Amino acid sequence: MRKHTYLTIPNALTFLRLCGIPLFIYLTLNLHANAWAIVVLAIGGATDYFDGKLARAWGQTSRLGEIADPAIDRLYIMAILAVFLVQSILPLWLIGLLIARDLILGVVTIRLRRKGFGVLKVTYLGKAATFNLMYAFPFLLLAHMHNALGKIAFVVGWSFAIWGVALYISTGIDYLRSAKLTIRGGYVINS
Repeated sequence: MRKHTYLTIPNALTFLRLCGIPLFIYLTLNLHANAWAIVVLAIGGATDYFDGKLARAWGQTSRLGEIADPAIDRLYIMAILAVFLVQSILPLWLIGLLIARDLILGVVTIRLRRKGFGVLKVTYLGKAATFNLMYAFPFLLLAHMHNALGKIAFVVGWSFAIWGVALYISTGIDYLRSAKLTIRGGYVINS
């Protein structure tokens, strides 16, 4: 029988990533220290990669990590979108589209759980969508610099953002289809 312990390095990295969310908001909105905020996003991205990688390599996967990791991804995206709304970095319609996708899937997940099914299994394309958005956001923040680096960041940021948004919406539709089939067919997605 596998012992359930939550005090692991992968879970510590997940918690560190969670602590980066209020720090990011504080740095951008209170201190207007966008360069430091980008460092926080980079550390968040690194910990997102390494927590799962280490958990699998060291046999330290946990239910806490499986739930916390995608939840923290969503919180990061919401926090970044809130900052981008305040700083007018992204148009309101785009922010609304991304938030609507997460809210709809959140409601669907609650419905699945209430009916006794597991949570939606994150797909490779779903991870790629989140990766593209999380890669785009620091560049879009950098794009507000009025120099050559800002111009390059604008192009790179919007390139990742366009792919990320397209994948984010298409995977959202796929997750909805999967949930609908699960509810109609009565089989468990991922327990």
